Amino acid sequence: MPELAQEVAQICDLISTGQRFLLSSHARPDGDSLGSQLALGAALDQLGKGVRIVNADPAPDLYGFLPDVSRIEVSTSLDPTKVDALVVLECGTLARTGVEGLARYRVVNIDHHAGNAMFGAINWHDASACACAELVFELIDALGVQLTPAMATQLYVAILTDTGSFRHANITDRTFEICRRIAATGVEPAAIAAQVYNNGSLGRLRLTGMLLDRMEFDDDHRIAVLTLTGEMLNASGCAPDDLEGIVNLPLAVRDVQAVVFLKHTGDGLRVSLRSKDAIDVRAVAVEYGGGGHRNAAGLTLTDVAAEARAALLGRVAAAIAKADGPSTAD
Repeated sequence: MPELAQEVAQICDLISTGQRFLLSSHARPDGDSLGSQLALGAALDQLGKGVRIVNADPAPDLYGFLPDVSRIEVSTSLDPTKVDALVVLECGTLARTGVEGLARYRVVNIDHHAGNAMFGAINWHDASACACAELVFELIDALGVQLTPAMATQLYVAILTDTGSFRHANITDRTFEICRRIAATGVEPAAIAAQVYNNGSLGRLRLTGMLLDRMEFDDDHRIAVLTLTGEMLNASGCAPDDLEGIVNLPLAVRDVQAVVFLKHTGDGLRVSLRSKDAIDVRAVAVEYGGGGHRNAAGLTLTDVAAEARAALLGRVAAAIAKADGPSTAD
């Protein structure tokens, strides 16, 4: 790990000599992006640094319980401000932040997604990490900062959600050692999980019923297709940012190997992909200019015609077949 150690040392040197830092992450923030930013921001606070966290979109209501989530500023553009570095977390490209005006700063790029564009002056990329929060935890350790219960909560939410409740790939002994140290601060993992998974709205429950009632299947029931329209959101009373986790529900069925969640937007279809085991839906997303992880990825489909949807399902079916390996039939 000599290269990794060198990158961490460079970041630590930059932080120790600098005084003002800007943090950002990808648009439409999720648990990992939020938890990673907030925990790193708290670590920099402990060191007496000036910190701003700026995202293009607000945190979903689901994450309103996160300590200090209100400190995140929401803006799609940023006027010039004097900082020693911009730390971008969990972004494959700088453009994914959705915030204009960031390219002027010295960028530290910390990410775990495959296919990162290495856009920073310092790039710490580790695709073996289950979440960006694993890297943030290691950085906090390297900085000699005390892990507080608030920081532990932020990091645990990041790891819990980005691993799909510890069901996705890249979970290692490192993951559980970090979680052990998180629990040692006194936070209760079960209570945090309840906040994330048992705190939904009645509208979300109604929408879940609608989606499952209208669910379709493809590839001999190996692909489940969920389709969300604006009319369904209005009828259910569910907020647009209260959808996290619904895409995973069909994976509870033995035959279902992948899920395609189609969400109608003004620009086409926002597509979330989920899969089991070795099925690489990230490779499918990349074909469409998207990205993500092997078992959890996303893309935007500008062509909403039935043929385009069928082509997408065909690529997902091909990913399933590839994971199955070559046929042994004569």
